[in-house]
Amino acid sequence: MHDLPFREDVHVLIEGLNRLGVTTMVTAERDESLATPAHERFVFDTIIELRREEHKRRVERRLTVAKSRGQDFIGGSHTMRIEAHQGVHVYRRAQSRPKLLDDQPTSNQRISTGAPAIDVLMDGGLYEGSVTMVSGISGTGKTVLSVQFLTAAAQAGRKTLLVTLDEHPRQLIRNAASLGFDLQGMIDRGELFLLYESPLELELDVHFDYVTSLVEREGIDCIVFDSVAVYELASRHEVADFLYAVATYFKNRLATVFFNYESPELLGVSQISEELKGSHLVDNIILLSYVEISTVLRRAIAIPKVRGSRIQQVTREYIIATGGVALLEDDASDAHNANAVPQLPFSAYSSLLSRSPTRHSPAIEVAVAQGEALPSSVAQAVEDPT
Repeated sequence: MHDLPFREDVHVLIEGLNRLGVTTMVTAERDESLATPAHERFVFDTIIELRREEHKRRVERRLTVAKSRGQDFIGGSHTMRIEAHQGVHVYRRAQSRPKLLDDQPTSNQRISTGAPAIDVLMDGGLYEGSVTMVSGISGTGKTVLSVQFLTAAAQAGRKTLLVTLDEHPRQLIRNAASLGFDLQGMIDRGELFLLYESPLELELDVHFDYVTSLVEREGIDCIVFDSVAVYELASRHEVADFLYAVATYFKNRLATVFFNYESPELLGVSQISEELKGSHLVDNIILLSYVEISTVLRRAIAIPKVRGSRIQQVTREYIIATGGVALLEDDASDAHNANAVPQLPFSAYSSLLSRSPTRHSPAIEVAVAQGEALPSSVAQAVEDPT
């Protein structure tokens, strides 16, 4: 259909309103199958596009500023909601970077993980303002270590936040109490804040706004996200960019962050994550895993990455008990009975995280490396024929 008369009428209308100094908003229904008419692009100073999208059987609203003459604006698709007693509420796209920050603060101050032995492995703990990924299958103690970290931070006078996406706060408080952590007391004293959002209706832009608003309002500087694997369920194609935005935001505030991630593997570690390639986003990586020795499942911790530190790249055994995660000394364990297979310390094995633990003798390895004679074998007991 020829729209020249309509275009002329629009021009006349806009020119008349401009002469009167009137700020005008014009709405129009848009057929998604049709392109935006060219005259709208030229006549109007600002163009805002609204649309609805279906995602996993739920409807999401999006807002995009396509054009705005004479001023800068944040492009891309932003989340929009129609909320009670407020009307339209637009949540800025989390991935959009702040335009006013040209520098990123850094610090030489260290913060404890809450486990002194892990601090030693990390050359003194975490740098203030760093981001740490804790990766492990369910049951390896990611949440426990996070509670230790937040408890130690609160005892040092910091305000803390636990963003829980897996466990309801009541269950989290109960489980922590069984290990001697008083999360409810920390909440009552204003040392800890718990933010729970169900993954069923999670929208990343809205969630980002909730977290950052709480952090800025309360002056929080130690944060745990448990677990970031839930963000993959919310939007698999956006999760890497979203985590980058979260990490950048908190680094600019010099806040210290834990990202807990659910590893896809029960035994050992061959990759940190299946879909989320986020290890480059973080400063530190803590790997928690199960290791099967004989018929016993044991827990292993390794720390392959701590930026700016001289770390001990060894695999250590740990347990979860009252007080949280505790590393074991590298001493041989006593068998429960004479017929049990002895459980040797981790230093007696190689290839633990690759799921193929192999016994080795340090004495033989040293002798081979130094070109010395091999040590003698222990003499076998000879049975008395009488």
